[in-house]
Amino acid sequence: MVTVSENLSAISAEYSEIARRPLESDQCALIVVDIQEKLLPPIFQKDQLVSNSKLLIRAASVLKIPAVISTQYSKGLGQTVPEIASLLLPETEAIDKDRFSCFGSDSFCAVLKRLPGNRNTLLLCGMESHICVVQTALAALREGYIVHVASDALSSRTEWNWKVGLERMRAAGAVISSTEMMIYELMRSSSSPAFKEMLPHLKG
Repeated sequence: MVTVSENLSAISAEYSEIARRPLESDQCALIVVDIQEKLLPPIFQKDQLVSNSKLLIRAASVLKIPAVISTQYSKGLGQTVPEIASLLLPETEAIDKDRFSCFGSDSFCAVLKRLPGNRNTLLLCGMESHICVVQTALAALREGYIVHVASDALSSRTEWNWKVGLERMRAAGAVISSTEMMIYELMRSSSSPAFKEMLPHLKG
């Protein structure tokens, strides 16, 4: 009979193995969750969220990582904020949803499946940490994706809910990371063309 402690040890070992794997740009997709005009104003540390999300989108563009953008009921909550939308490729349209999890949208799931290559790792940023981001992360994990969360590129209306969301995702098996950790890991070297292209933005 397997004990609770043995189960926890196995889960911990699996999490450690996933966390040890280096990010590979050709296996990643960036998911930008619900950074919208009417949702953003009350968000805790919203300027940091927007600034770091912009960095991730720039890095994704440089590294040829596809970005998938969502909005939650845009008719009532507004479009993606201009600072984010302006960095996206012209053909990138936000996928509007009514479910909190992006995986509750058939359109989102279809776009994800059509991405080129073996995109088995999702990089998450956006809001809110304890609602749409956490539900998207949990669904992604259930679907077999590896999930890395940019902890400083997401937030909630309160600091408490931002942190609780992060704790829930970590407990479920998502790797809690940061914007610079992700970007530098993906670029690998200061001699890479990607690093040289990103450096002016990383100095800010």
